[in-house]
Amino acid sequence: MKQTGIRLYRYAALFKRPILIALILLTAAVCAELAGPLVAKQMIDRHILGVEYPWYEAAEGSKDAVVYDGKAYKRQDRWAEGETKGREVRVLQVGRGYYFVDGPLRFDGQRSVKENELTVVGDSGQAVYPVRELMTPQLYAFYEPEFGRLVVLATCYFGLIVLSALLVYGEKYLLQTTANRIIQKIRKDVFAQVGRLPVNYFDNLPAGKVVSRITNDTESIRELYVNVLSNFFSGIVYMAAILGTLFFLDAKLALIALPLVPILYVWIVVYRRFASKYNHTIRSRLSDINGMINESIQGMPIIRAFRRQKETLEEFEQHNEQYFKYKNKLLSLNSITSHNLVSVIRNVIFLTVIWMFGGGWLGTLVTVGMLYAFVDYMNRMFQPIVGIVNQLSNLETALVSAERVFELLDEKGTEVAEGKLERYKGNVAFENVSFAYKPGEDVLKNITFRARSGETLALVGHTGSGKSSILNLLFRFYEVREGQILIDGRDIRDIPQQLLRQHMGIVLQDPFLFTGTIASNVSLDDPSIIREQVERALRDVGAYEMFAAMPGGIDEPVVEKGSTLSAGQRQLISFARALAFDPAILILDEATASIDTETEAIIQAALEVLKKGRTTFIIAHRLSTIKAADQILVLDRGEIKESGTHDELMRLGGRYYQMYRLQSGELSAEKASKIRTSEGAVSGPAMV
Repeated sequence: MKQTGIRLYRYAALFKRPILIALILLTAAVCAELAGPLVAKQMIDRHILGVEYPWYEAAEGSKDAVVYDGKAYKRQDRWAEGETKGREVRVLQVGRGYYFVDGPLRFDGQRSVKENELTVVGDSGQAVYPVRELMTPQLYAFYEPEFGRLVVLATCYFGLIVLSALLVYGEKYLLQTTANRIIQKIRKDVFAQVGRLPVNYFDNLPAGKVVSRITNDTESIRELYVNVLSNFFSGIVYMAAILGTLFFLDAKLALIALPLVPILYVWIVVYRRFASKYNHTIRSRLSDINGMINESIQGMPIIRAFRRQKETLEEFEQHNEQYFKYKNKLLSLNSITSHNLVSVIRNVIFLTVIWMFGGGWLGTLVTVGMLYAFVDYMNRMFQPIVGIVNQLSNLETALVSAERVFELLDEKGTEVAEGKLERYKGNVAFENVSFAYKPGEDVLKNITFRARSGETLALVGHTGSGKSSILNLLFRFYEVREGQILIDGRDIRDIPQQLLRQHMGIVLQDPFLFTGTIASNVSLDDPSIIREQVERALRDVGAYEMFAAMPGGIDEPVVEKGSTLSAGQRQLISFARALAFDPAILILDEATASIDTETEAIIQAALEVLKKGRTTFIIAHRLSTIKAADQILVLDRGEIKESGTHDELMRLGGRYYQMYRLQSGELSAEKASKIRTSEGAVSGPAMV
């Protein structure tokens, strides 16, 4: 997890400037917001409770003077330096009433009023003073000098709230836009990595799981940058600023709040220990669910045809149940360690402070305004704590997702090579090539042959004989275990994979079409393939008139996989695609297997012209389509058993001869099977 955090930091460092600006705005917003309670403390202690300060007789009409009972009085803190003060009087609050004391207090303590007599009981004893109750207009007169100052402070308080809101808006906007840029970068890197990964990587990882990492996992990482980090950053800044302010106000109060920091740290450590395990399982189950959904959608015709809906649903429900189970475990953990626990801790601290304040433990220096400020600051302090605690789940989910994404990025891939490679002459040679998909299970054994420029070489053999494996190696979808493959005398392992395939074209038995148009599927949106080349390629395969007759012509929309087109039409587009790129080496992997006889005749006629100047490899089960090949290789169990032209192999009377007679109906399948078994061939199909 530590390494994951470092890599996430490196991505964030790519956009450090807006993040730093956002943190500066956040700090300013915190300062503006935390100044509010200080203003409120000033309003309470000085301008509201300040009425209890000593008052002194003053000249009538002087600034801030209050007239009561024909005499003018001015509060102690309103006298200028050097002014002569008169006799001291006091205005005191007892219960809900206010009383005028015509003289100073010897000491303060618990107050009570009975029949215009004020009794004060304190540590120094008991004192009794004659008092007069102030009516509302009289009390209003004593507060009147403070109204203007209260309005100014209230305006400042409101201004601080507005300023803080604007700063928070700027901070959140910058953080969220930066987070989106970071995720954009990560998704770009992941998708680029998918293009660099070898084909065999996808043999063991379903497409749905790869999609889950690109979409769901990166979205979880986005939550980390948008919500988790912003809450953690703001929480840390808030807590540090509040603790600093509390120490500034009163060290005793600050010490009461200080234990929250280690409590929060322990809280996070304990939570992550359990949540990490749950989140790993949850992300894995979600990936399994996505993989199964993707597989089920693609195989829905087969599922329905063989009535496997119930079994498929049961398998899905097993994954779904596991996902639900661990989601509930995480939910229980979040419920135990979230807002409820925060509320308990907060209430305990508040009760402790009130008890200490009421019992005098905090001393006489803690005023009502300071107590209000402390309670306000503690409420504000618990808000970021709640924010941090509530984001712990997202933090763990994001870290687990990031770990899965980085695991994909760390897979060894091949960098995309830039530049151009000189067009091949087309001489291909396999020299003692052996290959296995799994160690110890060779599918090709000492394969040796040569195909000269412009020749057509056909590969035939029963299922599992290794035909497609030869072409997979030629394209470097897989690497040879032994031997070497040469193109124009150069080992293909010395050529970057992307450049190697630059002058190769391939047509598969099951062509893949992308969402777009017929024309875009031919050119693959390659800017070097102009419109005229697309049209010429379609004409060469005899398909231009067929597609031109459609409502949109060759710009007719193609939906996912080309499901609205026939198998023959999809194959014709695949042919045109390969030819539009003018390959020096053309691969036809059972390309005519899914085409009707009439369409195949059109393609065969076009291929006779198109094969000129190209080295063509053909895998075909219909032996009638390869009679004109310059060289035919007969494969069995990964070895070349026979080679030659059609006529030479027919005269040889071996495997090719038997296969041809079987397809033409001259030899029964039962008799051919007995012949193959007697020769030591595999009587059943094997996987390539």
